Amino acid sequence: MATPAPTASSSAPSAAYGEGSIRVLKGLEPVKQRPGMYTRTDNPLHIVQEVIDNAADEALAGFGKRIGLTLHADGSISVEDDGRGIPFGLHPEEGVSVVEIVFTRLHAGGKFDKGSGGAYSFSGGLHGVGVSVTNALSTRLQVTVCRDKQVATLAFSGGDVIEPVAVRPAVTGAAGDRKQGTTVRVWPDAKYFESADLPRSELVHMLRSKAVLMPGVTITLTIEKTGKEPEVLTWLYKGGLRDYLSQSLNAEPVIPLFEGAQYATSSESENFAEGEGAAWCVAFTEDGAPMRESYVNLIPTVAGGTHEAGLKDGLFQAVKGFIEMHALTPKGVKLMPDDVFSRASFVLSAKVLDPQFQGQTKERLNSRDAVRLVGTFVKPALELWLNQHVDHGKKLAELVIKQAQARQRAGQKVEKKKGSGVAVLPGKLTDCESRDLSLNEVFLVEGDSAGGSAKMGRNKETQAILPLRGKVLNAWEVERDLLFKNNEIHDISVAIGVDPHGPNDSPDLSGLRYGKVCILSDADVDGSHIQVLLLTLFFRHFPKLIEAGHIHIARPPLYRVDAPARGKKPAAKLYALDEGELTAILDKLRKEGCREGAWSISRFKGLGEMNAEQLWDTTLNPDTRRLLPVAYGEPGFELTETSFNKLMGKGEAASRRELMELRGDDVEIDV
Repeated sequence: MATPAPTASSSAPSAAYGEGSIRVLKGLEPVKQRPGMYTRTDNPLHIVQEVIDNAADEALAGFGKRIGLTLHADGSISVEDDGRGIPFGLHPEEGVSVVEIVFTRLHAGGKFDKGSGGAYSFSGGLHGVGVSVTNALSTRLQVTVCRDKQVATLAFSGGDVIEPVAVRPAVTGAAGDRKQGTTVRVWPDAKYFESADLPRSELVHMLRSKAVLMPGVTITLTIEKTGKEPEVLTWLYKGGLRDYLSQSLNAEPVIPLFEGAQYATSSESENFAEGEGAAWCVAFTEDGAPMRESYVNLIPTVAGGTHEAGLKDGLFQAVKGFIEMHALTPKGVKLMPDDVFSRASFVLSAKVLDPQFQGQTKERLNSRDAVRLVGTFVKPALELWLNQHVDHGKKLAELVIKQAQARQRAGQKVEKKKGSGVAVLPGKLTDCESRDLSLNEVFLVEGDSAGGSAKMGRNKETQAILPLRGKVLNAWEVERDLLFKNNEIHDISVAIGVDPHGPNDSPDLSGLRYGKVCILSDADVDGSHIQVLLLTLFFRHFPKLIEAGHIHIARPPLYRVDAPARGKKPAAKLYALDEGELTAILDKLRKEGCREGAWSISRFKGLGEMNAEQLWDTTLNPDTRRLLPVAYGEPGFELTETSFNKLMGKGEAASRRELMELRGDDVEIDV
C-alpha cells in the first residue's frame, strides 16, 4: 500500500538533519552563543571581576602594589594595575602578539604551568578563559600595556580586533607613562545581560575584601559623575583578616577572635606544595547570623567548597579534643561538627597551587586535597590556642555543648512522632548513632568484604552500612505482597523505615530513618547491574523516595594513579572514575613535567580491594566524594516506566534484543 505524500497539515519535520546541520563554533563565538556557560548574565560584574582578578594575581605574585577601578560616566569600566604588564611580543608558536591571544583565544593564558618555572605559582586564573569572555561580551575593549620602556595599545569590538597592536616608546617624566602595568577599559554589551548596571554594593564588597586579603596593596574605586568631582574610595588594610571580621560581625563574640596563618615549607613538601596553606580568622557568637567569607588565591568562593570543609573539620577536631581532655561532656551528649560550626563566623583565605573550581564562575572549590590542607593547619593551631587560654576554651565548650543539646532535643521530638511500634532492624545493618534525618545516610553496599571496609571507613555518627549478598531480585514484576519473601528486599525496607508503595499511594514517610539512601557498588559491569536492580526496586516499589530526592548513587573510582613529585607539587595519589578521567590525569601529569611512565596505575577490581581510608577519601567523605542524586528525567515518570519495562520486563526480550543490536557496538568489554 502506497504511503500518501505529506500535506501542509502533516506533522512532518520542518527541516532536514544531515552533515551540514552540524555547526562548528570558532574563536569567541561559543561565548556569544551561550554566555551563561562562561559567566553570570544577571549583570556584568563577573566579566569585570575577571579583569580585576588578573590584576590581583599580579599582586599575589608580588609584582604589584596598586589596583585602581574606575566607573566612567559613559558606562565603561577600566581596571589599572602596576604589575609586569601583559607581554605584547609575538608568540613563538602562534606568530601573533601575545596580548591579542590573551584577549581573543579561549584556553590561552599564563597560568597553566604551575610549579614548572611558569609565570604564576599561585593564581585564581586557571582556564585561560576569563578576559577572553570579557572581550567577547563587550561592544568595545581597550588595552594599554607598559613594560620594557615601551607602551602597546590595541582595541577590540565584540571580541574582534579593530585596532591592531601599536607599540611606541614610553614617555618619561612627571606626566609621562607608567614604568609598568596594564590598563583594560571595558564597555559591556547590554544585550547579554539582564541589567547593564553593576551592583554597586557587591562591587564595593569585592574590592574591599581584595584589599583585606592583600595587606599592603592599595585598591581604589573612582566613580565619575557628569559635571561633578569624581567620588574616590580607597582601601588599604594593615590589620588584615582580624580587622575585617571584627568590623563585619553583627553580634559580640563569646571569646576573642581566633586567627592564624600557616603555609607549607620545603620540608613539608611530602604532603603539600611549598607555599600552599591558609590564613583565617574565626569568631564564635551565641546569636545573630554568622558572617562567612572564603577565598582561594583571592577568588571569592561564595558557595564555599572543600577549603571550608577543612576549616570545619579542623575546628571541630580541636574543640572536641579540648572538651574530652577536660572531661566537659555531659552524659548522653554526642558532639557533631555542626555543633561547632553553626555558631562560627569566619574569613578564610586559602592558597592552593592547582585549585579545581566548580564551573568558570569559580564560586565553589572542589579540590579534594584542600580539606586536608586547611584542616591540617587549623587543628593544631586551635588546640594550642585553647590550651593556652583555658578559660576561653571552657566558654567555647559551653556554647558547643548547648548547641549539641538543642540539636538532640529536636531529634527526640521527631522520634516521638514516629510512635513506638518499631520493626526489629536487620542484624547485618551497622547503624549510625545520630537520629537527625538531615544528616543520616545509609549505604547499600555490594558484598560483605566491601561492607567491612565501609564499616571501618565510615563516619559512625551519621553513616550506616547495609551489606547486600549477591544480586538483588529483579522486582519489576513481583507483586507487592510477595516482596518480603526476599530477605534482601525485606532488610532494605526495614532498614530504611518505609513500606513498599505505588506511584499513586501516599505512604507514611514519618518512619524514614535516613535522609540519603546511597547505592554503593563496584565500578564495573556487575556493579552497574546491581545499580540497575536496586533502581528498579526503588522505582517500582518505593517511588516516593525518588520523588523526595532521597535516593543517590555513590561513584567509587576505578583507577588510582600514584604520581611522583613534580616541580613544586609533592607526590600524590590521584583517583579516576573511568578511562576518560584516567587519560585526563595522565595528560595533566605530562604537562606538569612528569616523565612518561614515572607514575604507577592501579585498577580496583572491586570495593573490597580498597582499604578503609581510601574508601572514605574517595566515596564516603561528604566533602570529597561524588554522589549522584536519582531523579526522573523529562518528560517524567511515564517515559521512565517505559524504559524500565523494556529493560526489566519478562516479556520484552524482543525489545532488548533490538536495543542490543542497535547499541551493542557502543559497549566496551573490560577483560
